Amino acid sequence: QLQLVESGGGLVQPGGSLTLSCAASGTIFSIYSMGWYRQAPGKQRELVVAITSGGSTTYADSVKGRFTISRDNAKNTVYLQMNSLKPEDTAVYYCNADLRVGPHRGSYWGQGTQVTVSS
Repeated sequence: QLQLVESGGGLVQPGGSLTLSCAASGTIFSIYSMGWYRQAPGKQRELVVAITSGGSTTYADSVKGRFTISRDNAKNTVYLQMNSLKPEDTAVYYCNADLRVGPHRGSYWGQGTQVTVSS
């Protein structure tokens, strides 16, 4: 059974840093892309950043220059390094993976991890 397990959220002061991680486990045949979305209260879920199996990345304009995604293909894990955090970065962050489990390709979500930026 596929699982996406996230970790690393928490409370941080403005200007601080956090690192999120997301590990995919299960009978995974291929991972096409992984990424992070976030959802703030009263707002729609939005893409933060995604990375393909080839290493191509797509960042939201609001996080360019502050957030960096990386991946460890051997561990089926992605990391999100978040620097210069702002109060508007406060949200639940969700890991997403486009991958193949057996014959089935689909989009899978983690349970979410809270990031709160506040003094």
